[in-house]
Amino acid sequence: MIGLMFLSIFMIGTIFGSFYYVVAYRIPKGESIVYPASHCPNCNHRLGSLELIPIFSFLLQGGECKNCKQKISIFYPLFEIACGLLFGLSFLSYGFTPELIIVLTFISMIMIIMLSDYYYMIIPDEILIFFIISLCIEMIIIHGLNYLLMHILYGIISFIIMYSLKLLGDFLFKKESMGGGDIKLLFIFGLMFGWQMSIVSIFLAAIIGLPISLILLRKSDDHVLPFGPYLGLSALIIVLCQINFDMVLQLLTR
Repeated sequence: MIGLMFLSIFMIGTIFGSFYYVVAYRIPKGESIVYPASHCPNCNHRLGSLELIPIFSFLLQGGECKNCKQKISIFYPLFEIACGLLFGLSFLSYGFTPELIIVLTFISMIMIIMLSDYYYMIIPDEILIFFIISLCIEMIIIHGLNYLLMHILYGIISFIIMYSLKLLGDFLFKKESMGGGDIKLLFIFGLMFGWQMSIVSIFLAAIIGLPISLILLRKSDDHVLPFGPYLGLSALIIVLCQINFDMVLQLLTR
């Protein structure tokens, strides 16, 4: 039964993942997510129903456009699979509880901003605002007004801490050290899992990104590195593993 439910939620996640790819690809460019309909970026061929099936359409078409035979990036189905797995893992971690709704909303935001920051080095305000409103509505319905107000305070504290780190980084490196989107993202992290864990997410993101950053910086000293994907990965680890600050303290004091 659990396996069947996981598979069902996985499939739902791939469908959402297909849509999230469109959102992350179009919103930073100021394009509509509704018009034009999904199409091949090479020949503008409008995709039919069978070409819109997550993962399977890629396999059925042999990884190429049905019309112009242009190769389709393997990144498309991989992103859909990743979204499906994250939805499924969220179900395994939280079960069919009201909290699962909040977690899936948060994970949806993370996947979109990671892709957007990777492609364009932008975390659009439209996406952040939409998910802040969505999360606040869900929190007040599920946990009540007092819970929401407390977590908004956590978000503000996280925002201030991240902004302070940006100012310090700008001073030390004599250039912009962090994008505005990263700072705003920390507000949502604080809203989601508290200001202490939002700080932990920064350090975890730095640990994740350090090896990759060193490799890229060896190739080019002026290479600009988006921090959003690393923050996103750290947030996914914290949420899916349900890590809280007490667990972190216990680990550090062993």
